[in-house]
Amino acid sequence: MSTSILNRINSPEDLRQLSFGDLPELARELREFIIDVVATKAGHLGASLGVVELTIALHYVFDTPNDRLIWDVGHQAYGHKILTGRKDVFDTNRQLGGISGFPKRAESEYDAFGTGHSSTSISAVLGMAIASKLKGQNERQHIAVIGDASIASGMAFEGLNHAGVSDANTLIILNDNAIGIDPSVGALKKYLTNVKKGTAKDENIFECLNFDYSGPIDGHDFRALFSELQRLKSLQGPRLLHVITTKGKGLRQAEEYQVRYHAPGKFDRFTGDLPNESEEVGPPKYQDVFGHTLVELARKNDRIIGITPAMPTGSSLKYMMEQIPDRAFDVGIAEQHAVTMAAGLAAERMVPFCNIYSTFLQRAYDQVIHDVALQDLPVIFCLDRAGIVGEDGATHHGMFDMAYLRCIPNLTIFAPMNESELRNIMYTAQLGLDHPIAIRYPRGRGVQRAWKTPFEKLPIGSSQELKKGSRIAVLTIGHIGNRVARIISEIDENAKIGHYDMRFVKPLDKKRLYDVFERYEHVVTVEDGCRLGGFGSAILEFANELGASNKVELFGVDDVFIEHGSTHELYELAKLDDRSIKNLLTHLLDAKKHS
Repeated sequence: MSTSILNRINSPEDLRQLSFGDLPELARELREFIIDVVATKAGHLGASLGVVELTIALHYVFDTPNDRLIWDVGHQAYGHKILTGRKDVFDTNRQLGGISGFPKRAESEYDAFGTGHSSTSISAVLGMAIASKLKGQNERQHIAVIGDASIASGMAFEGLNHAGVSDANTLIILNDNAIGIDPSVGALKKYLTNVKKGTAKDENIFECLNFDYSGPIDGHDFRALFSELQRLKSLQGPRLLHVITTKGKGLRQAEEYQVRYHAPGKFDRFTGDLPNESEEVGPPKYQDVFGHTLVELARKNDRIIGITPAMPTGSSLKYMMEQIPDRAFDVGIAEQHAVTMAAGLAAERMVPFCNIYSTFLQRAYDQVIHDVALQDLPVIFCLDRAGIVGEDGATHHGMFDMAYLRCIPNLTIFAPMNESELRNIMYTAQLGLDHPIAIRYPRGRGVQRAWKTPFEKLPIGSSQELKKGSRIAVLTIGHIGNRVARIISEIDENAKIGHYDMRFVKPLDKKRLYDVFERYEHVVTVEDGCRLGGFGSAILEFANELGASNKVELFGVDDVFIEHGSTHELYELAKLDDRSIKNLLTHLLDAKKHS
C-alpha cells in the first residue's frame, strides 16, 4: 500500500500545505489505512469510511484546533484521529493503554469534546461558541458533525432550538447517510429523504429554526465541500450544512452490509470478507436469549410490547420486529421517550419490555424516577451490556446501574446468573408484577448450551444456595457468579466456603441473609459494577441494620472510570479477575486455619 502523501501528514498544518489536487489521493490512502488497521485490530469501520472526504475538507478549510471541531458519538472520528497526530499509534486503537475509539479531551487538543453517547455535539459546541463570544474571540469557528440518526434525538433538538436564537458562531454539519448503527427511523428520517429527493413540500425545518441552511451536497465531492465550507466560514451565527454520504464508502461489503460492517470485528483486508462463522455450538449471547424469549412469550401474551432506542440488532429486539412487527418498536436515539412511552403503555395495562443498554439508561434517569417508579407502573427494563463491556471503554461500561437504580422506590432489580434465570424472570415479569423491574445482564455469552428450559415463576426477592459452607459465605449477583463458583470449587477442599446466588439486588432475600450472618464468620460480596452504592453496599446496610459483627469484604469496581481494553484485561485492572478473588478467599481460608 502506498501512503506517500499520508506519510507526510502529522497534523492539520501539514494537510493545509497540500495542493487541492492532492486531496483525492490523500482520501484514497486514508481509507486504505483505516481498512488495514481495523481489519487486523477490529473497531468501528463504516462510519469513518463514510466521512473521509468531509474529515479532510474540515481540517483543510478550518484552523483546527483553534477552531473547535466536535464529532458526535465519535464512531466517525478515525480519520480525524489519524490526521491529528495519532497515525503512528492508531494500531493501538481501543486496546489497553492505547488511544480511545472515541474523541477524548485528555488524548489530544484536537478532540475538543469527548463524545461516546450520541446527540451531545450541538449543545457542547453552542456552549463553546457562547464562551468564545464572551471572551471576544469572535473569529473562532465552532463546528459539530452530527448524523441523521443522532440529530433526531431530543437532546439534539434542544440544542438546535437554542442555537437558532443565538448569534453565537456555530456550524452544524448534518452527515446524512440514512443509518446510525441500524437504519434511521422516524418522521425526521422521512423528511430528510424527501429533502434529498427534492420532494419536501414545506419550508425547510432548519430554516424554520433560524439556521442558515445549505445543501444537500455530495459529501464525497471535494470541490462541493471546499466551496461551501469556505462560504460558510465567512458567515456568522447559526448555520447548518446538509451533507450526503455513504456509510462504508470505499469497501464494497461495508457499503452493502452497513449494519454488519458498523463494527465488523476482524476481516480480510484484501477481500473485505468476514471470517466464516461456524455453526453455533456454544452458549448463546444473553441478548439473543432475551430476543428469542421475548418472541416466545409475546406469542402467548398479546399484551407484550417490545421497545428499544435505536439498538434492535444489538439488543436482539430485531427478532420480535421481524416476527411480530406491530408490537415491536425502534424509537430511534431517544432513551427518554422510550422510557415514558413504556410508562404510557403500562398505564394502559400493556406489558412493555423496554430494552436499553445499561449505559444509555443513564440518559433517561428522570423518566425512570418520575414517569415509571413514582407512578409505580410495571415497566420491565432489560438492561443489556451491564458491567464491564471491553474496548468501547468508559462511556459504554454498564458500571453504575445497580447503584443508581437501587435508591429508587418501588423498583425491583434482578441480575440473572445464567440464561435460565433470564428466561424465568422475563416469564415472571410478564405474568403481572405490581412494580417496575430492572433486569441487568452482561454483553457476551452465557454458560448454558441447553438454555431453552421450561419456564418457572421466580419468587420476587428470592435467592439460591449454590453450595453450603461453614466459615466463609460468598454472595454473588449476576453472571460473575459462574466464575466465582469455579474458583470456589478449585480451592475449597473442605467445604468451608458457602456460595449464594442472590439474584435480587432489591428486594434482598433478608431471610437468607439472616441465616448467612448467623452461620458464617466472614461474608464476601462480588459484583460486576461500582462498589459505591451497589450490591455490596446493600449487604453492608443490611449488616448494619442487623447489628452484625461479621467482617464483610466487597469485590466491585473502585471509584474510578474504567478505560478501554479487553474484558479480561479490565477485570484484572479492577481486581475482579480470578487471581484477585482466589487470593482473597485463599487468604481467608489460611487465616481461619491459623486462628
